[in-house]
Parts: sequence; structure tokens; C-alpha cells
Amino acid sequence: MRILLVDDNSTNLAFLKKLVEKLGYQVLEYSSPEAVLADMPDLDYDVAVIDYLMPAYTGVELLAEICRFPKYRDKPTVFVTADTEMSVRMLALDAGAIDFLTKPVDPFEFQARMRNLGALVEARNQLAEKAEWLRREVDKALKELRAREEEIIERLTIAASYKDSDTAKHTRRVGAFSEAIASAYGLDPDYCRDIRLASPMHDIGKVGIPDAILLKRGKLTEREYAEMQHHTLVGRSILQESNCSLLQLAAEIAATHHERWDGQGYPNRLSGMEIPLAGRIVAIADNFDALTTARPYKEAWSVERTVDHIRKRGGSQFDPACVSAFVKALPTIMRIMLENIDEPRWSAAPNVTVQHGGKERAVA
Repeated sequence: MRILLVDDNSTNLAFLKKLVEKLGYQVLEYSSPEAVLADMPDLDYDVAVIDYLMPAYTGVELLAEICRFPKYRDKPTVFVTADTEMSVRMLALDAGAIDFLTKPVDPFEFQARMRNLGALVEARNQLAEKAEWLRREVDKALKELRAREEEIIERLTIAASYKDSDTAKHTRRVGAFSEAIASAYGLDPDYCRDIRLASPMHDIGKVGIPDAILLKRGKLTEREYAEMQHHTLVGRSILQESNCSLLQLAAEIAATHHERWDGQGYPNRLSGMEIPLAGRIVAIADNFDALTTARPYKEAWSVERTVDHIRKRGGSQFDPACVSAFVKALPTIMRIMLENIDEPRWSAAPNVTVQHGGKERAVA
């Protein structure tokens, strides 16, 4: 226990020091307020005993200066004063004092007060230690829970990829692209990481699409194309009932990554800011990866052509602000592409073209 003693009277200071030492406490003695402030904020004490009337600073003024440092604001302070006026005591209480000792100081009363304050400080320190231990245990439990949630997402993503063997790395690339775009957009790093973890499940609803449609090599009919669109709703229904925040975000992405800024997307024809930001970001990441990846029915577009395609559709298909973030993130996206090149496997390729109004349409 460390007791700070401040008194400009050397006799009083020596007397108080002796009483504190008899209690077995450590003494930090100062004969002037200026000396105390000079040692702030490196000074470390548990209880302060301050003379009320001193030159340059009164005890109240000194305490006000001490409390400018956050680390001292909860330290118990006792004023020693010969003044019994209530106004003086109110000033001290307003400044943060918790007790008073009247001069001349009674040694027995002083030591009793110090013992009580010492016990209070010890109890407070023990409580703080328990609170810190509890905080660490909660953090540990949350990290373990988060790790399990991330493992569930990884397993679900792998399961979904069995019906889409041509795009084994597609989901991971979309996740990494989405994180890069979200970061360039200026979103919180933790949220960017959540988007990376959740977005690979954007097409998990394809597990509910009949293989005759999903794996068809020819052109989709209008009815088949409408059925394919249901993968967004199937994905949402698979994920949305979970209490896991990551899976809830994944459900939001699954349901909205085919919506368009101009309201011409599916499944709900949302437009503009009605579309969740995560869905607007993943829409660009998914489109970029679909266009730059070779498939049995098409060759990969060049990055330049794909970037131009996405830029031109800012304000119609895509959120213009997300398009700007995508362009800003291109150096990172290019690095991700090189690190995650997919080896083509055509044996079980899902169909992604549809005959619609006499034209072929890509379905990412």
C-alpha cells in the first residue's frame, strides 16, 4: 500500500510519515504541490493525504490538477485541515475528497482512517482483478465461439462446392475480393473480415436447384432461368434462422447479391440503398470473378474489359460508390487473382447461360 503525503510543514509531514510507516505502508512524501505535479503521471500511489492550506496551490487546487490525469481520478483522497467551516469541506468534497482529518491530527484516528482506506483499496483492487479475469475468460469464450462459427461456415462452403466443381476456388476469391472492396470503401476492418468469411456462401442456395438445371450444358429456358434465380431465396432460407451473426450476414448476402442498383435484379427487385451494403459489394466481386474466369461455354474476359464493364454499369447494375471502391481495390484484387488461380475442370460444370429474348445471358 502506497500513501501519498503532501504538506508544506516539515514537522507535520514527518509526523504523518511516522504514523504511516507504523502501519507497514510505503510513504511517498512531498513538501510542495509543485513537486507532486512534476512527478505526474509517473507517480504511483493508492491513497493521498493532502494538507488543505499550502502556498501556490491549496489542497483543492492540487487535487483538481492531479485529477486531470485519468489514472488518479479514482484514488481516495483525505484532506488535513484546521478549518472547520462547512464551505471549505464542501469545496473539498466537490473536488473529490472522501474524508477529512482535523488539525491537530490525532494519531489513533489517523491510523484507523488509513487502515480503513487501505482495506477499501485492497477490496477494490481484488474486485478489479476479478473483473479483469472475467473479461479475459469472456474474451476467450467469445474467440472459441467465433472459431466454431467460422469452422461451420467453412464446412458449409465446402459442402456447397460439391455441386459446382468447376469453381472450386470461386467462393474464396469472391470472399477475398469482397473484403478488398469493403476495405477500400472505408468500412471497419472487423466488418470487412466478416464479409470475407460470409460471402463465400453467396451461392449456397444452389444446393436446392435441380441438377438438370444447375448442370445443364445447353441454354436455359425462361422457366429454367426463373428456377435458377430461386437459389437466392433458398440460400437465405438455409442461413437466416441462425443466431450466428456471420450466418445472418451470409443470409443477407445470399438473398441480395443479384439485386441491381436500378431495381431490375432479383429476387425482390430492390433498388439503391434498399439493397444491403454487403450485397452490393459482393455483387461486384461475384461479377468480376465470373467474367474473368474461363468456363466451358466461354473464355475468360481480360481484366481490362471486365473493369470497363463494371465501371460502365455503375449507377445501373452496381452501386456507384462500390464501383469506386472496387477500382481503388484493384491492386489488391489482382494479387488475390494470382494467388488463387483456378484449374479448369469441365466434367460437372454448372450452366450459366440463358436464352432470354434471343440473347445469351451470364448467370454468376
